[in-house]
Amino acid sequence: MPLHTTDALILRTYKLGESDRIVVFLTRDRGKKRGVAKNARQSRRRFGGGLEPLTYGRVGYMERERRELVRLDYVEPIRSPLSAVDGDALGYVEYFAELIDEWAQEADPNETLFRLGASMVDAMAVSVPIEPLARYFEYWLLRLQGVYEADPRLSDAARAFLGSARSLSPFALASVSVPEHALRELEAAHRALIATHLERDLKSVRVLREMRR
Repeated sequence: MPLHTTDALILRTYKLGESDRIVVFLTRDRGKKRGVAKNARQSRRRFGGGLEPLTYGRVGYMERERRELVRLDYVEPIRSPLSAVDGDALGYVEYFAELIDEWAQEADPNETLFRLGASMVDAMAVSVPIEPLARYFEYWLLRLQGVYEADPRLSDAARAFLGSARSLSPFALASVSVPEHALRELEAAHRALIATHLERDLKSVRVLREMRR
């Protein structure tokens, strides 16, 4: 079995047996993969903190034909959302990761989606305000999937933010002034679109709601 090495975003992990983990990760060049990380729950030698959701790093894995799961050999973290200074931003890590996981296709390369996810990690690390960043992420994710529909009831301020989002990088959001009410309008509109196309609410949305109480 050849060892494949590539850049990847860790999306989520599950327990497997007493010592292993199933790891879902999005690669830059080969789409979404699911793999077994042997002894990941007992030894931190190969994986360390590299299995945290939305960690961006270099991964090595082995893949056999007709096998659903690959064997994850190592993860070398490059950037982690845990480096975010804003504590509220950490509450969005699972949300971003869950959205990417829902829309990424198994073994179907999507470098644009990968780069969008990686840019969220970078933006969080330099303290881009998390609420505008989340609305930016939702907007571009829905656009990339070809399902974005602007709500005709949006205020001028919300529409102005979308206009900025079309032309700016996420790092430039720190200089964009947007009223709180516009962010709430966009949040409701985007969440409704997401729920419609996924035909259910995300688990992480419930967590975010709890954070605001």
